[in-house]
Amino acid sequence: MSEHAIEFLQGWIGEKVHCQPVPAEIDKQAETLARECAAKAAEAGIPLEDIQEEVGDIQELIASRLEEAAEADEQANSGKS
Repeated sequence: MSEHAIEFLQGWIGEKVHCQPVPAEIDKQAETLARECAAKAAEAGIPLEDIQEEVGDIQELIASRLEEAAEADEQANSGKS
């Protein structure tokens, strides 16, 4: 994958992928974000294939990041007694 595609994906995920208030909605949110990411990549002149070549299914990647964010938030909140 091109360096430009990697930078785009890392920046986009950092900006858009955050803990969701309802973890059960992760799959739905991941689907929405994956579509948005693909559209923004196209606008930036980055073929979706370049991204998928490196990371596979972007929806799965985003869902994984959302789950990680939810777990981190849960751990942070469990320490606040």
